[in-house]
Amino acid sequence: MAILPGSVDYTDKDFDSLRARLIALLRSVFPDWSDFDVASFGNLLVEMYAFVGDVITYYLDNQARESRIGTATQRKNVIALAQLLGYRLHGARAATAEVVFSLPRPPVADVPVSAGTVVRTREVTEPVRFQLLADVLIPAGLDPPLVTGVVEHSVLHPQLFDAQGLAGLDLPLDHTPYLDGSTLVSAANGGYVERSSLLGSGPNDRDLLVLVDQNDRAMLRFGDGVSGAPPTGTINVSYKTGGGAVGNVEAHRLVVAEGVFADVHGRPVQLSVTNPNPASGGTNRQSLASARLLAPESLRVLNRTVAREDFEINARRLPAVARALMLTSDDDQTIEENSGILYVIPQGGGLPTPALKNAVLLQVTEVYPCTLTFQVRVQDPVFNVVRVLARVHLQQGQEPSAVRDRIRANLAAMFRVSNSDGTPNPQVDFGFNVRDADGNPAGEVTWSDVFNVVRDTLGVRKVGDGHGDLKLNDLPADVRLGLREFPVLGEVTLIDAQTGGYL
Repeated sequence: MAILPGSVDYTDKDFDSLRARLIALLRSVFPDWSDFDVASFGNLLVEMYAFVGDVITYYLDNQARESRIGTATQRKNVIALAQLLGYRLHGARAATAEVVFSLPRPPVADVPVSAGTVVRTREVTEPVRFQLLADVLIPAGLDPPLVTGVVEHSVLHPQLFDAQGLAGLDLPLDHTPYLDGSTLVSAANGGYVERSSLLGSGPNDRDLLVLVDQNDRAMLRFGDGVSGAPPTGTINVSYKTGGGAVGNVEAHRLVVAEGVFADVHGRPVQLSVTNPNPASGGTNRQSLASARLLAPESLRVLNRTVAREDFEINARRLPAVARALMLTSDDDQTIEENSGILYVIPQGGGLPTPALKNAVLLQVTEVYPCTLTFQVRVQDPVFNVVRVLARVHLQQGQEPSAVRDRIRANLAAMFRVSNSDGTPNPQVDFGFNVRDADGNPAGEVTWSDVFNVVRDTLGVRKVGDGHGDLKLNDLPADVRLGLREFPVLGEVTLIDAQTGGYL
C-alpha cells in the first residue's frame, strides 16, 4: 500500500495543504481512522504538525529568497551580498548651502562666527538644521556688513575610545544616521585612513574599515597587526550624522542662527542669516531596488572605465546622478575621434551643478580611470520639453479641480527621471537608448502612452471625441527625440469637453 498519494504537489506548503496531505497519509496507513473532527485528539496532533511544517517551510522560503541579491528584501542581507561583489551601498548625503551673515550696521570690531554654528529653518517643531563648516569673520567697519559661508545639513559628533592594546578592534559609533566618508580617526600611534579593504594593508599601515549596518549605524574596524596596524592609547573619533533629501531646502528658508553672538571685545551683536539660493546635494540612503540594480553592474566595470556603457555605470554610482548617457564618434559623427560626451541628469531632474559635473568627471577619469588618450566632457542633458493639451470628459459627480490635479500628477509620474525607489523610470529615456526592432535609435514619446495615462486617471470618462483632442507639442502625434534628448513634461493644458472651460 502506498504511503503517499501517487501525485504530490510540493509547492503546497501552507497549513491547509499540509493538513490535507497528512490526513491522506494517515488514511493510507490507518484506513479505519476516520475521526478528523476538530475536537479529536488525533486531529489536534495533525494540525500541530501542519502548523510546524507551515512555519518551517516559511523559514526555508525566506532563507532561499534572502540568499540572492535579486530577491533579498532585508537591507542587512543586501548589504552582505553586495559586499561579496565588492559593492557598498551608500548612505544619505548631506545638502550644502551658501548663507549670508549680516549685521544691521557696520561693526566697530571684528565679529567672528565659529565653525559649527547651527543655522536652521524657522519652524518651531522639527526644523532643518545646518552647521557652518568653517569660521567666518565680519571685519570691523565693513560696509555693507555681510559675509558668506558654507553650511551643511549635518551634525558633528566626537567620541573617545580606549584601544586597550587589542588587535582586530571593532568600535561602534553611537549616533545615526552616519554620513559616509565623514570619519576622522587618530590614536597615540598616529592618524588612520579609511580603506575599502584591509587585504592590501601591511602591519604598519594605519588603515581602518567603516562598516555601516542596515540601521545606518557605523562600526570602525582596525587591523590585527598583519593586515593593518592596531591602534594604541586613546582613540579620538569625529564623524557626522544627518543628510537626506529633506536638507534640500528652498532659498531664504535658513533664517535662524542659533546662539548668542558678540564681537571680539565681547559686545553682543544682532546677527542675521539667510540662504540666497536653495540648498542642494542632499540625497536619501540608497534603496534596495537601486542596490540590486547597480551591484551586479559593478562586476562589469571593476576598476576601470573603458566601454561606452562603463561611463554610464560609473557615473550612476554617484548617489546624486539619476541618469547618464555616453556618446562617442561611433554614435554621433559630430563628436571628435577618441573623445566622448557624457550627459548626466541629477536625482530629481533638472540640470547638474558644476560641482556634480566635476564629481562625475573625477569618477570616470580618476576613481575608475579611462584610457589616457581618451578625452571626456561632462555636459548638461538636452531636454525635449513635451507640452500636453487634452480635452477630457469627466465622470458624473467628479470635482474638476481634483481630476485636473490627478491628471497632472499621473503625467508627472510618467515623465519623472527616477522611480520612488531610486531606480530609473523605464517610461522615459534618452533618445539613443530607445531602439526599434532592428536595433536602431528610435527615441520618441508616444502619443498613445500619454493618451492612456490621461484616460486611465480616476474621474476621467473619456478623452475628447477624436484623435485631435490630445496634442503633444501642438500635434496629435508622437514626439521624436534626438540621440541626446531626454523628454521632460512641460505645460499641461486640460479642457473640460462639456463646458469648454479650463480644468
